Amino acid sequence: MKQDQAILSIQSGVGGRDAEDWAAMILRMYQRFSQKKDWQFVVLHKSFGQEGGIKNAICRVSGQDAYQLLKNESGAHRLVRQSPFNAKKLRQTSFVMVEVIPEIKNAPVDIKLVDLQVSFFKASGPGGQYVNKTETAVRITHLPTGLSVACQSERSQLQNREVALEILKSKIYLFQQRAHQAKLQDLKKDFGKPEWGNQIRSYVLHPYKMVKDERTGVKSSQPEKVLDGDLERFLTPKKIDE
Repeated sequence: MKQDQAILSIQSGVGGRDAEDWAAMILRMYQRFSQKKDWQFVVLHKSFGQEGGIKNAICRVSGQDAYQLLKNESGAHRLVRQSPFNAKKLRQTSFVMVEVIPEIKNAPVDIKLVDLQVSFFKASGPGGQYVNKTETAVRITHLPTGLSVACQSERSQLQNREVALEILKSKIYLFQQRAHQAKLQDLKKDFGKPEWGNQIRSYVLHPYKMVKDERTGVKSSQPEKVLDGDLERFLTPKKIDE
Protein backbone atom coordinates (compact mmCIF):
# COMPACT_ATOMS: atom_id res chain seq x y z
CA MET A 1 0.00 0.00 0.00
CA LYS A 2 1.46 3.34 -1.04
CA GLN A 3 1.49 6.08 1.54
CA ASP A 4 2.58 9.58 0.61
CA GLN A 5 2.54 10.84 4.19
CA ALA A 6 4.49 9.51 7.15
CA ILE A 7 4.79 10.50 10.79
CA LEU A 8 8.39 10.32 11.98
CA SER A 9 9.10 10.28 15.72
CA ILE A 10 12.58 10.66 17.23
CA GLN A 11 13.38 9.94 20.89
CA SER A 12 16.80 10.36 22.52
CA GLY A 13 17.89 7.40 24.61
CA VAL A 14 20.86 6.28 26.69
CA GLY A 15 23.73 8.78 26.62
CA GLY A 16 22.59 12.05 28.23
CA ARG A 17 23.71 15.19 26.39
CA ASP A 18 25.41 13.07 23.75
CA ALA A 19 22.14 11.25 23.04
CA GLU A 20 20.24 14.54 22.79
CA ASP A 21 22.84 15.85 20.35
CA TRP A 22 22.59 12.58 18.43
CA ALA A 23 18.80 12.99 18.23
CA ALA A 24 19.32 16.45 16.69
CA MET A 25 21.77 14.95 14.17
CA ILE A 26 19.25 12.25 13.23
CA LEU A 27 16.53 14.88 12.79
CA ARG A 28 18.79 16.88 10.48
CA MET A 29 19.67 13.71 8.53
CA TYR A 30 16.03 13.06 7.69
CA GLN A 31 15.44 16.74 6.92
CA ARG A 32 18.33 16.74 4.45
CA PHE A 33 17.16 13.50 2.86
CA SER A 34 13.65 14.92 2.49
CA GLN A 35 15.05 18.02 0.80
CA LYS A 36 16.90 15.83 -1.69
CA LYS A 37 13.70 13.90 -2.41
CA ASP A 38 11.76 17.17 -2.76
CA TRP A 39 9.48 16.10 0.09
CA GLN A 40 7.77 18.42 2.53
CA PHE A 41 9.22 18.02 6.03
CA VAL A 42 7.34 19.68 8.90
CA VAL A 43 8.45 19.50 12.53
CA LEU A 44 5.19 19.28 14.46
CA HIS A 45 6.78 19.19 17.90
CA LYS A 46 10.31 19.40 19.25
CA SER A 47 11.42 19.20 22.88
CA PHE A 48 14.86 20.73 23.34
CA GLY A 49 17.56 19.29 25.57
CA GLN A 50 20.92 20.68 26.62
CA GLU A 51 23.70 22.11 24.45
CA GLY A 52 21.43 22.47 21.42
CA GLY A 53 20.28 18.85 21.36
CA ILE A 54 16.71 17.55 21.45
CA LYS A 55 14.91 15.11 23.70
CA ASN A 56 12.28 14.17 21.14
CA ALA A 57 10.58 15.34 17.97
CA ILE A 58 7.50 14.51 15.91
CA CYS A 59 7.56 15.28 12.19
CA ARG A 60 5.27 14.93 9.19
CA VAL A 61 6.96 13.87 5.95
CA SER A 62 4.94 14.30 2.75
CA GLY A 63 5.96 13.28 -0.75
CA GLN A 64 6.01 10.46 -3.26
CA ASP A 65 6.53 7.09 -1.51
CA ALA A 66 7.52 8.83 1.74
CA TYR A 67 6.17 6.12 4.00
CA GLN A 68 7.32 3.27 1.74
CA LEU A 69 10.91 4.51 1.86
CA LEU A 70 11.03 5.46 5.53
CA LYS A 71 9.05 2.63 7.12
CA ASN A 72 12.12 0.44 7.76
CA GLU A 73 13.84 3.25 9.67
CA SER A 74 11.89 2.32 12.82
CA GLY A 75 14.24 1.10 15.53
CA ALA A 76 17.30 2.12 17.54
CA HIS A 77 20.11 4.05 15.85
CA ARG A 78 23.51 3.79 17.56
CA LEU A 79 26.31 6.38 17.41
CA VAL A 80 29.93 5.81 18.47
CA ARG A 81 32.21 8.86 18.56
CA GLN A 82 34.51 11.00 20.68
CA SER A 83 32.19 13.00 22.90
CA PRO A 84 32.23 16.76 22.15
CA PHE A 85 30.93 17.28 25.70
CA ASN A 86 33.86 15.59 27.44
CA ALA A 87 37.10 17.51 28.02
CA LYS A 88 39.08 14.30 27.54
CA LYS A 89 37.25 13.49 24.30
CA LEU A 90 36.39 10.02 25.55
CA ARG A 91 34.62 7.60 23.27
CA GLN A 92 30.86 7.70 23.83
CA THR A 93 28.04 5.46 22.63
CA SER A 94 24.62 7.07 22.24
CA PHE A 95 21.23 5.79 21.13
CA VAL A 96 18.19 7.31 19.47
CA MET A 97 14.88 5.58 18.79
CA VAL A 98 13.09 6.27 15.52
CA GLU A 99 9.47 5.34 14.80
CA VAL A 100 7.77 5.74 11.43
CA ILE A 101 4.05 5.21 10.89
CA PRO A 102 1.74 6.10 8.00
CA GLU A 103 -0.56 9.03 8.59
CA ILE A 104 -4.03 7.67 7.91
CA LYS A 105 -6.48 10.38 6.97
CA ASN A 106 -9.87 9.95 8.63
CA ALA A 107 -8.73 6.81 10.43
CA PRO A 108 -11.77 4.68 11.36
CA VAL A 109 -11.30 5.01 15.10
CA ASP A 110 -14.01 5.65 17.67
CA ILE A 111 -12.51 7.83 20.40
CA LYS A 112 -14.44 8.83 23.48
CA LEU A 113 -13.71 12.29 24.86
CA VAL A 114 -13.55 10.84 28.36
CA ASP A 115 -10.57 8.74 27.21
CA LEU A 116 -8.56 11.79 26.17
CA GLN A 117 -6.32 13.90 28.37
CA VAL A 118 -5.57 17.25 26.74
CA SER A 119 -2.92 19.62 28.07
CA PHE A 120 -1.71 22.96 26.78
CA PHE A 121 1.73 24.51 27.13
CA LYS A 122 3.96 27.20 25.68
CA ALA A 123 6.01 26.19 22.65
CA SER A 124 9.69 26.19 23.60
CA GLY A 125 12.91 26.86 21.74
CA PRO A 126 16.59 26.06 22.36
CA GLY A 127 17.71 26.54 25.94
CA GLY A 128 14.19 26.17 27.28
CA GLN A 129 13.11 29.64 26.17
CA TYR A 130 9.49 30.04 25.16
CA VAL A 131 8.87 31.07 21.56
CA ASN A 132 5.52 32.64 22.41
CA LYS A 133 3.66 33.95 25.46
CA THR A 134 0.47 31.94 25.10
CA GLU A 135 -0.12 28.23 25.55
CA THR A 136 -0.68 27.30 21.90
CA ALA A 137 1.14 23.94 22.01
CA VAL A 138 -1.05 20.90 22.65
CA ARG A 139 -0.45 17.38 23.94
CA ILE A 140 -3.21 14.77 23.71
CA THR A 141 -2.96 11.43 25.51
CA HIS A 142 -5.24 8.46 24.89
CA LEU A 143 -5.57 7.06 28.39
CA PRO A 144 -6.58 3.46 27.53
CA THR A 145 -3.48 2.89 25.37
CA GLY A 146 -1.10 5.47 26.81
CA LEU A 147 -0.39 6.78 23.31
CA SER A 148 0.42 10.48 23.20
CA VAL A 149 0.99 13.13 20.53
CA ALA A 150 2.17 16.73 20.94
CA CYS A 151 2.02 19.51 18.36
CA GLN A 152 3.31 23.09 18.39
CA SER A 153 3.84 23.80 14.69
CA GLU A 154 0.63 25.75 14.13
CA ARG A 155 -0.11 29.28 15.31
CA SER A 156 -3.31 28.56 17.17
CA GLN A 157 -4.22 26.16 19.94
CA LEU A 158 -7.17 24.87 17.92
CA GLN A 159 -5.04 24.08 14.87
CA ASN A 160 -2.43 22.28 16.98
CA ARG A 161 -5.17 20.27 18.65
CA GLU A 162 -6.62 19.22 15.28
CA VAL A 163 -3.22 18.10 13.98
CA ALA A 164 -2.37 16.22 17.19
CA LEU A 165 -5.74 14.47 17.22
CA GLU A 166 -5.44 13.41 13.57
CA ILE A 167 -2.02 11.84 14.21
CA LEU A 168 -3.22 10.25 17.44
CA LYS A 169 -6.06 8.59 15.54
CA SER A 170 -3.52 7.06 13.15
CA LYS A 171 -1.47 5.73 16.04
CA ILE A 172 -4.52 4.28 17.80
CA TYR A 173 -5.73 2.67 14.58
CA LEU A 174 -2.37 0.97 14.01
CA PHE A 175 -2.22 -0.03 17.67
CA GLN A 176 -5.61 -1.70 17.39
CA GLN A 177 -4.71 -3.43 14.12
CA ARG A 178 -1.56 -4.91 15.62
CA ALA A 179 -3.39 -5.91 18.77
CA HIS A 180 -5.36 -8.39 16.69
CA GLN A 181 -2.11 -10.16 15.86
CA ALA A 182 -0.29 -10.03 19.18
CA LYS A 183 -0.82 -9.54 22.88
CA LEU A 184 -0.69 -5.95 24.06
CA GLN A 185 2.48 -6.51 26.07
CA ASP A 186 4.21 -7.81 22.95
CA LEU A 187 2.95 -4.86 20.91
CA LYS A 188 4.64 -2.42 23.26
CA LYS A 189 7.95 -4.11 22.46
CA ASP A 190 7.65 -3.11 18.79
CA PHE A 191 9.02 0.35 19.52
CA GLY A 192 11.76 -1.19 21.66
CA LYS A 193 14.25 0.64 23.81
CA PRO A 194 17.03 2.90 22.53
CA GLU A 195 19.90 0.94 24.03
CA TRP A 196 22.67 -1.58 23.29
CA GLY A 197 21.63 -4.71 21.43
CA ASN A 198 18.47 -3.27 19.89
CA GLN A 199 20.06 -1.12 17.19
CA ILE A 200 19.04 -1.48 13.56
CA ARG A 201 21.92 0.68 12.35
CA SER A 202 25.28 1.73 13.77
CA TYR A 203 27.09 4.97 12.90
CA VAL A 204 30.76 4.90 13.93
CA LEU A 205 32.79 8.12 13.74
CA HIS A 206 35.66 6.95 15.99
CA PRO A 207 38.01 5.02 16.06
CA TYR A 208 37.08 4.32 12.42
CA LYS A 209 34.36 5.56 10.07
CA MET A 210 31.50 3.26 9.16
CA VAL A 211 27.72 3.14 8.92
CA LYS A 212 26.29 -0.38 8.96
CA ASP A 213 22.71 -1.61 8.82
CA GLU A 214 22.57 -4.52 11.26
CA ARG A 215 19.64 -6.16 9.43
CA THR A 216 20.84 -6.08 5.85
CA GLY A 217 24.60 -5.69 6.14
CA VAL A 218 24.54 -2.58 3.91
CA LYS A 219 27.55 -0.39 4.72
CA SER A 220 29.04 3.01 3.99
CA SER A 221 32.54 4.23 4.86
CA GLN A 222 31.37 7.85 4.62
CA PRO A 223 29.20 8.53 7.69
CA GLU A 224 29.38 12.29 7.14
CA LYS A 225 27.57 11.90 3.81
CA VAL A 226 24.99 9.58 5.34
CA LEU A 227 24.32 12.07 8.14
CA ASP A 228 23.95 14.76 5.47
CA GLY A 229 21.04 12.85 3.98
CA ASP A 230 22.71 10.31 1.68
CA LEU A 231 20.37 7.52 2.80
CA GLU A 232 19.18 5.97 -0.44
CA ARG A 233 21.23 2.77 -0.22
CA PHE A 234 19.93 2.08 3.29
CA LEU A 235 16.28 2.77 2.49
CA THR A 236 16.04 0.52 -0.56
CA PRO A 237 18.18 -2.51 0.40
CA LYS A 238 17.34 -5.71 -1.48
CA LYS A 239 17.54 -7.81 1.67
CA ILE A 240 14.61 -6.12 3.38
CA ASP A 241 11.32 -7.72 2.43
CA GLU A 242 8.54 -5.42 1.32
